[in-house]
Amino acid sequence: MADAQVIPLRPENGDRIPPTPDEPGWEEAVIDVLAFARRRLLGEYRVDEFGFDEELTDEVFLRLIRPFYEKWFRVETIGAHNVPDDGALLVANHSGTLPWDALMTTVALHDHHPAERHLRMLGADLVFRMPMLGAVARKAGHTLACNPDAERLLTGGEIVGVWPEGFKGIGKPFKDRYKLQRFGRGGFVSAALRTGAPIIPCAIVGAEEIYPKLADLKPIARLLGLPYFPVTPLFPHFGPLGAVPLPSKWYIEFGEPIETSGYPEGAADDPMLVFSLSDQVREIIQHTLYRLLSQRTNVFLG
Repeated sequence: MADAQVIPLRPENGDRIPPTPDEPGWEEAVIDVLAFARRRLLGEYRVDEFGFDEELTDEVFLRLIRPFYEKWFRVETIGAHNVPDDGALLVANHSGTLPWDALMTTVALHDHHPAERHLRMLGADLVFRMPMLGAVARKAGHTLACNPDAERLLTGGEIVGVWPEGFKGIGKPFKDRYKLQRFGRGGFVSAALRTGAPIIPCAIVGAEEIYPKLADLKPIARLLGLPYFPVTPLFPHFGPLGAVPLPSKWYIEFGEPIETSGYPEGAADDPMLVFSLSDQVREIIQHTLYRLLSQRTNVFLG
């Protein structure tokens, strides 16, 4: 009788251990895809009052952008445990000419939080006016940057993401990289105070280098109805190829929560308190950016 084949516990010389019958194969993957398609065609899926389609987000949107997170930008996420399981307002710096930082933060929160939380972002009007993009944003769970929507989401226990620098942050020139712009009027603080939700400062390093903005063609921006039309080392000179982001090394750090539940009723209407909390969040993010930058030795290698 022939001797049984011995499979080593650790493969040698890079040999791959053959999969066991219990491991899912391509047949199971095909079955899952067909089942997903059937549910979509028959309408057997749920959306919330904002239009958020959790299944579509997990199975399509996150799967599409996750390779950029893992392979292209090689994002390292720090402090995901600081994000609570209940409602919270996540406040982050904004940069990069195109909002890749918001997309990567969405993946970071979902993939590294113990409860796989979804980030419900507050977007500018321009996002929801653009054909197709607005519908996709709604399906992914995002909504307009307004206090009523933010408060409803926070009250419902969601993690709400806001980028208070807006277009001033994402469209700033390369020479001003990692210098936070003004945080607006602090509307995000008012929403947190009214709902008692903690504020999570979030610092993102790496996005500033993906499209180094050297100039702004304002006449073209006005013609297209855009806040700016960037000129980078590769765009528009190389056409569509210039829109490929440079593979910088990223770090996303979620800071410790700033509690708001201890403030008295009506605190959200105190402009001095709102400004003070907004400035506190801004300073925390700025100092975290400086610390992360001081630890980075190379833009592309980390």
